[in-house]
Amino acid sequence: MSQTPAVLSSPPTAPPSGASPGGVLVIGGRTDVLRKAKALGLHVVYVQQPQYFRAEEAAWCDKALLVDYTDWRELRPLVAAAHEAYGFTCAFSTLEPALEPVGLVNELLGFDGNPSRVSVLLRDKWAMRRHLAGAGPLAVAAAEAGGRESLVEFGRAHGFPFILKPVDAAASLGVLRVDGPAAIDAVLDRLEGLRSSSEHQFANFFRLERFLMEEYLDGPEYSVESLSFGGRHTVVAITEKRTHTEFVELGHALPARLAAGAEAEITGCVTAFLDAVGLRHGPAHTEVRLSSRGPKVIESHDRTGGDRISELVEAAYGIDLEGRALAWLSGQGEALPGRPRPRAAAATRFLTSAPGTVVEIHGVEAARALDGVLDISVGVRVGDTVPPLQASWDRVGQILVTAADTAAAVDLCDRVAEKISIVTA
Repeated sequence: MSQTPAVLSSPPTAPPSGASPGGVLVIGGRTDVLRKAKALGLHVVYVQQPQYFRAEEAAWCDKALLVDYTDWRELRPLVAAAHEAYGFTCAFSTLEPALEPVGLVNELLGFDGNPSRVSVLLRDKWAMRRHLAGAGPLAVAAAEAGGRESLVEFGRAHGFPFILKPVDAAASLGVLRVDGPAAIDAVLDRLEGLRSSSEHQFANFFRLERFLMEEYLDGPEYSVESLSFGGRHTVVAITEKRTHTEFVELGHALPARLAAGAEAEITGCVTAFLDAVGLRHGPAHTEVRLSSRGPKVIESHDRTGGDRISELVEAAYGIDLEGRALAWLSGQGEALPGRPRPRAAAATRFLTSAPGTVVEIHGVEAARALDGVLDISVGVRVGDTVPPLQASWDRVGQILVTAADTAAAVDLCDRVAEKISIVTA
């Protein structure tokens, strides 16, 4: 979708006392990223889709380019002109559709950030599987899905169940499990429905046209939050998950409760993976199953994790992943000296309700008053419609807590959730 670019300017915010001058190009993302860049004393040039730019963001950037940043033909000349005029020295984003444009900017201007190839490999799951096919323990059997016969053949070759998922998507959208030959026709019907859907939250970015078949990986799933500094990868946290029907995430808790040997296996798997895909700088959010054949990467992203995992990391470890990455890329901060030790634990749980129209919401304020609750957000109001739980955005609220250890944090999340009732009819 092409948009007419616009340029806005706002009065620059004075940098903190003692900060060195510098600049950053921020593409997409949240207002918090702009605030963190200004706190580092950086001159901020902000690139955003015109329909998503908010007036309050003008206070946190020095210049704004309003353009469809997914169209490189439009973005390239604007970035080149802005760089000549304002002299920023790095580019940054934590938003999935903006990561490849950031890599293209790095290549265009010679910045020491990740090249676009890294983002392509992490976004395109089929490209990632092909890239890792000869990488020993990192390899996972996969093939691009075609018609019915391709599913039959994959099941014969690699066994049932196996996974069918979009090549290019996020938030657990469209992830299906094929349990056996008799299930193939029903799965294909569901797949065709997904291909024709334009109602989901990321319809402008993820078209759901291509699907990937992958061997089924057993075992519990974890995510690994890391920061990389010039090719040295530091695992900051390993996060355990709670899911609905295996795929839609209903909760996270960290530090994950793992034996030392399993933790070392997961850490080694993730650092080898990040080396293999060429990631050298900044955050990564890597999802891993601790399978019966050892840890296996499900997917990864060159950004911080969603579901407010970064806030859990900050509560438990005192480390702002985005702020650290921005400081490193802009030359305003040092690399982490090593893996940090937790000072507490943190957890989140998502609220769900039966499909239907919301008629009552109870208990939110009483739950907020409990010790250890960091935040409670409810994303629906009376009169809203709740769909069936098929992707992350079908969840209706979120609880974030902190506690002395992970078991206590998970228990607190459950007790808070019990106090909240979202009734549908």
